[in-house]
Amino acid sequence: MKNLMITGGAGFIGANFVHLMMAKYPDYNFIIYDKLTYAGNLDNLKDVMDLPNFVFVQGDICDADQVAETIEEHQIDTIVNFAAETHVDRSILDPDAFVRTSVNGTWVLLEAAKKYQLERYHQISTDEVYGDIPEPKSSVEGDALEPRSPYAASKASADLMVQAYHTTFGLPTTISRGSNNIGPYQYPEKVIPLFTTNAMDGKPLPVYGDGKQKREYQFVGDHCEAIDFVLHKGNIGEIYNIGTGVEVENMRMVEILIETLGVSKDLIQHVTDRAGHDRRYSLNISKIKSLGWKPRHDPEDAIRQTVEWYRDNEWWWRKVRNDEFDAYYERQYGERLKN
Repeated sequence: MKNLMITGGAGFIGANFVHLMMAKYPDYNFIIYDKLTYAGNLDNLKDVMDLPNFVFVQGDICDADQVAETIEEHQIDTIVNFAAETHVDRSILDPDAFVRTSVNGTWVLLEAAKKYQLERYHQISTDEVYGDIPEPKSSVEGDALEPRSPYAASKASADLMVQAYHTTFGLPTTISRGSNNIGPYQYPEKVIPLFTTNAMDGKPLPVYGDGKQKREYQFVGDHCEAIDFVLHKGNIGEIYNIGTGVEVENMRMVEILIETLGVSKDLIQHVTDRAGHDRRYSLNISKIKSLGWKPRHDPEDAIRQTVEWYRDNEWWWRKVRNDEFDAYYERQYGERLKN
């Protein structure tokens, strides 16, 4: 493992992974391949872009010719695929982009990995592929996939394609399924950056339904460290859950956010719930812990640190809450907030 192609590397988790890996492995070469959609942002990488082992390629993972050209030019031996449309709400509004990127794009990358006999292909997945998990159960890697949104279905489809290429063609693959990531550089359509930036501007915090949905809020740096463990210590052909093992109700998350910012609870506004909203995710993380990894942050600490980052980095989020964001926000929350 020497020349890594990080697809989606200008996005939220991808950029945090690039920062971690470039600091830890200065002898590796990092080729960041990103389409730069609305959620891809070169500001996320500005601290590492001038390093000699950093290369950026603007490209679409669905473009087989450009993927092949990048692999050949940079002698890629490893692909880590973060590239995906990631927001459940957007997948309900516009499912087609999710199918194209996560299903067709993953197939293109797998074909390239097979053609060039790469050393490793790693797929970034999500706990949402398991669907709504009743208490007290926690999902293990061998559980059936029961996705309930177009986003989750597209990710589950990609996982199955990766497994098929391992079984059928012997491709050296691994998959990791992460819980809800939070931290720096997350596009503010997601709940914590959305609520933090709304609160800083005195805007309402649109809580879906009763707010009692349960999530494992995981600090993105912990997730990235776990992916590194899988790449260097994980077994080929295996899947690894990555989470915290601790659930937090969404209303508790909102309370922590409000306490951290020192704003009024009057900003909370309950709105019509998301269609098909999963009530609970819960991951059994024994398998990844057996590699020697464990999370450094508990969820409440991760929430506070995330809120503080957005509070202290208006320079970053003011630029991305632009006209495109405002149009999406109105489409998603306009009627909900009126009602």
